[in-house]
Amino acid sequence: MNTMNEIEAGARAARQDFYRRIDPDNLAPLWEQLHSLVTRTPASHCRPAHWDYRKVRAHLDEAGRLITAEEAVRRVLILENPGLRGQAAATTSLYAGLQMILPGELAPPHRHTQAALRLILEGEGAYTSVDGEKTLMQRGDFVITPAWHWHEHGNETDAPMVWLDGLDVPLVAMLDASFAEHAGDLAAPIPARRAGESRARFGSNLLPVDYRPPSPSSPLFKYPYAETLAALRALAAADAPDPCHGHKLRYANPVDGGYPMPTMGAFIQLLPAGFASSTYRCSAGTVFAVIDGEVEVAILDPRGEQRFTARPNDVFVVPSWAGHRFATRDEAVVFSFSDRPVQEALGLWREQRDQA
Repeated sequence: MNTMNEIEAGARAARQDFYRRIDPDNLAPLWEQLHSLVTRTPASHCRPAHWDYRKVRAHLDEAGRLITAEEAVRRVLILENPGLRGQAAATTSLYAGLQMILPGELAPPHRHTQAALRLILEGEGAYTSVDGEKTLMQRGDFVITPAWHWHEHGNETDAPMVWLDGLDVPLVAMLDASFAEHAGDLAAPIPARRAGESRARFGSNLLPVDYRPPSPSSPLFKYPYAETLAALRALAAADAPDPCHGHKLRYANPVDGGYPMPTMGAFIQLLPAGFASSTYRCSAGTVFAVIDGEVEVAILDPRGEQRFTARPNDVFVVPSWAGHRFATRDEAVVFSFSDRPVQEALGLWREQRDQA
């Protein structure tokens, strides 16, 4: 009579033989993988990460000596998440990089189905041109180039400009929806538009009569930091800080109040002096950048807690569902972006606040 161990061993052998025989037909047993596919909480390969701007800035200087903006198309150092190396990803769905354009340089026009956002970190007066409209940029400004809009960058000042790029590259790649064109593909040049035209049309809580948006993205290309900071200070003067976020706002599309672009949401928060946040987690892996002040960051990742001080222009990543806390000695302002619009549209977005 067979023992129970012998029966179980025979069953395992039969299953393994079955798996080997169905493999050439491109079949696999779900029951062997279900636990790793449908997890109780997000099980991302994305890890907490922190890039010290002072260190990265030196590498950007060297890149500026090694390759021109024209040769590189875009002179950018990719911020690769340590858990996603080789994938050009800061989070599972988002790309981040630091771009530098030197005096007199032009990053040539192109367009692509990947949407892009920019947070200006250093310099003043260089421009991004979107569909032929030049937009001058200052530190702290939030600038967008929506999907499939022609855009280029130029620096007519006497100092370098550096900004944080955020794109939905991994998301678009996952959907196999990447398309791109360059200015050389055009039979005629991109027509120039009056500088400030988009702000004149859409930046005063007014819309042209009978306006119908041509795309789901914001028609505003620049959200000036001076105005954003004024809004944060007005919020801080009127309301007590949120226990998790301090005083936090999201950038909005003036047409419908939604996000500036359908695949990426952008946010900015003012953390008061002496602020210590409660623990917060959400399902959207998030890229943060410090604009002003210093922030003590604690990230409670399942692989272990990480702590660091984030200073002006530093960038850091909080993975999906990783608890995190912020603390300040003096006032700080922090920008962030995530794929929250996609998650909300699909009914996937969740958040959790410390109940203590």
